[in-house]
Formats: sequence, C-alpha cells, structure tokens
Amino acid sequence: MKKIKSIIFDLGAVLLNISYQKTIEEFDKLGIKNSSTFYSKKSQTNIFNLLETGKITKSDFIKEIQKHCTTATDSQIIYAWNAMLLDLPLHRVELLKQLKKDFNLYLLSNTNSIHITEFENKIGSKQYKEFYQLFDKVYYSHKIGHRKPNAEAFQLIIEENNLIAEEILFIDDSPQHIEGAKKLGIKTYHLLDDEDVITLFPDKVR
Repeated sequence: MKKIKSIIFDLGAVLLNISYQKTIEEFDKLGIKNSSTFYSKKSQTNIFNLLETGKITKSDFIKEIQKHCTTATDSQIIYAWNAMLLDLPLHRVELLKQLKKDFNLYLLSNTNSIHITEFENKIGSKQYKEFYQLFDKVYYSHKIGHRKPNAEAFQLIIEENNLIAEEILFIDDSPQHIEGAKKLGIKTYHLLDDEDVITLFPDKVR
C-alpha cells in the first residue's frame, strides 16, 4: 500500500450488502422466463445496460420489463428490481472514515436512478449524505454514461482528478471489472463473496 494514494471502491457487494438472487426470485414471481440469465451478477440483458448508462428513463425501463412479465404493475417492477439492495454495515462506513485520513477515496458504481433512490430511502437522507461525502468524488454509471469494465469509466476518474493509474487501488467483486481496470495499469483487488472489505485494512480497523 506504500505507493497507493487513491482507492476506488465499488458500491454493491463491497460496501453495500446486496443479493442478486433476491431480484432474480422476484422476477420469477412476475413470470419472467429464465430470470437468472435475464439478469445476474455476471450477465444481463441490454435493457439493464441502457438503464445503467442513463440511456433510457425509469418509465421506459418499467415498460420494457413488463413485456417479459405475465402481469406486473409499475410498483411491482420497482419492488423486484430493488429487492437486491440490503444494508450498509456501519463498520464499513467507519473504515471509510479512517481511510479518508490517508487516501483519496472514490466511488465507482454500475447503478441507476431507481437503485440510488432506494439506497437513500433505506439508510435515510442524512446518513446517505454523510456516506456520499466520505468520497472525494462519486461516479455513478447512469450519471457519467459509462459502465465498468469499459476503460472510459476509469479514465474519467483518472483525468478529472489528475491521478496516476499505478497509484490507484480498485476494489470490486466482479472479475470482469477487475480485468478492465488492470488494462489501464490500475492495481486491483477482487473481493470474493465470503470476504469483507475491512479485512483488507487490518491496521485501520479498531
């Protein structure tokens, strides 16, 4: 860590607990066929890519999902899509507070307006604002128009903040995102399903 000056964190499954399976199960209930291939951690149909790069609206997304359902209201679609979002453990927030003293912190998440609204509702506006402010800058894919593992997503952070790739540590739970960052010379850590990010920084955990 001696040469690392900046850390880029993924949000889901690194800081925020999530369960892709819960959304898959809810999609099943709505009659979506082969829901585990329709949407999963490793692959997803293009409608989700369009939502996560801000190329379609919430309304368009709902209408498109409804085409795959036997019957589903707007609210049922939103509930199913948000089912994956769980909790934000306080010990990870405390870790960020400690790391902020020594590193530049950035958040890079493949996400969308529906999930961010639910995330804020889940933890409360005050806590969400405090969490957001722990980072030097937050990069949500639907806001910047680029998703991981595309180089443009990482390059934007590097260029906007005058960073050097070799001085960045990127932490993510998806191997394809890790490979995308590696191509730019960024140091990476692939966080496994049974790992907690706090174990990477034992000297920062009280």
